[in-house]
Amino acid sequence: MTPAAAPATRSAPTKGEETRAQILAAAVQHASAAGFESLTIGTLAEKTGMSKSGLFAHFGSKLELQMATLDEAARQFTEAVFYPAFNVPRGLKRMQALFENWISWTRRSALPGGCPVDAATREYQFQPGPMRDAALGRQKQLDRELTKTVQLAIDTGELAAGTDPRQIAFEMVGIILVYYRAEQVVGAEEATRRARASFERLTSHHITR
Repeated sequence: MTPAAAPATRSAPTKGEETRAQILAAAVQHASAAGFESLTIGTLAEKTGMSKSGLFAHFGSKLELQMATLDEAARQFTEAVFYPAFNVPRGLKRMQALFENWISWTRRSALPGGCPVDAATREYQFQPGPMRDAALGRQKQLDRELTKTVQLAIDTGELAAGTDPRQIAFEMVGIILVYYRAEQVVGAEEATRRARASFERLTSHHITR
């Protein structure tokens, strides 16, 4: 889950780039549903109908495939959640747009097991190594970008000057994580309603009076 600057205009992808993108799309779906450790050249070959040798031409090892899949999941998150919010005026409206994009992105992207980056963070929590470092790095960058978004709402005067942007960002992430759990327990409709109510209560408490 890594926000970034808006994408620059680029030339049409090559055949190889298109194939790699299709492979990674399938890999993200698999990682969401079954986790990253079960993501191998063999399982992906079965899922995509490609040969193992064809996949090895794009990814030389299981770790390389896992890292590329994590990067792709983060890219999809940024494209679905942050980029549209950049088109909304900075401040509380951008925070609201980002929140709405966030709670709906796994459903819009048809990710059966929820956010793959969040899944990787939990899966590798007690397994030191490149995947754990990469997943935590993505989460830390998300926290920084989310804090900046809240700070902009303070700078515009919509949120009170004494508001702690890191605390608001912390609580927003908390609402999202509870939403993902509640979506499975009570269903998407009720989970969405309660998440929106929590976000509104959070922001209204800090709105400039």
